[in-house]
Amino acid sequence: MGKLDGKTAIVTGATSGMGRGIAVRFAREGARIVAAGRDAVRGAEVVAEIQQAGGEAVFVPGDVSLADANRRLVERALSEFAGIDILVMSAGEMGLGPIAEVTPELWDRTVATNLSAIYYLMHFAIPEMQKRKAGSVVVIGSIAGYKVFPNHAAYCTSKGGVLQLVRQAALDYGPEIRVNAIHPGQVDTPLLWYSARAFPNPEEIVQQTADRLPARRLGLPEDIAAAALFLAGEEASWITGSNVIVDGGSLCLP
Repeated sequence: MGKLDGKTAIVTGATSGMGRGIAVRFAREGARIVAAGRDAVRGAEVVAEIQQAGGEAVFVPGDVSLADANRRLVERALSEFAGIDILVMSAGEMGLGPIAEVTPELWDRTVATNLSAIYYLMHFAIPEMQKRKAGSVVVIGSIAGYKVFPNHAAYCTSKGGVLQLVRQAALDYGPEIRVNAIHPGQVDTPLLWYSARAFPNPEEIVQQTADRLPARRLGLPEDIAAAALFLAGEEASWITGSNVIVDGGSLCLP
């Protein structure tokens, strides 16, 4: 018996990094997965991995920064699995650059992917979750919602908005639907290495970061998947409106 047996979970950003780790872990715990992403090849790989392990999954290609892509996710979950129990929003856009250099187009895309997409999916999915009188939403934010980094203006701004959106949704839809966020620190994913390009010495910066953390290592997608599994499951039934930091101690650093 898995911790999510009989549940259906939509996972965005499921083609790589933390989103993929969460989709695979949830499937291992018995959840049926509706995986979302922009890369159809990697999406097929995630579905194959889950199915080869005996799980159920489908892939829905699309750009979750657009409202219609989120609508299609909900429609596919209903047509394939007849309901929705869990949402995990893990899609992310870095949008590097200081304010004067970030183009309006990149600013809009970053905010749309990191913040508006969360609203879109909840907007379409929550009415369906309410029909079941239960549900759990887990948003993947970032410690960038709590501190700023050089040349990360759009990213930090969008991640700061996640904190309040989670609290607002938890207030409006409790007690039936719980809404929480995980705010990872430096997790070893392609997005981390892309972020390091904001510095002139990216490889050195990543290694220095790992060495400085109290945990003395970068996070792994599995670390975030474990936290997401806890928040999505019944063991966290009295946790809602929380912003949980999973960062290896990064915010402890001066």
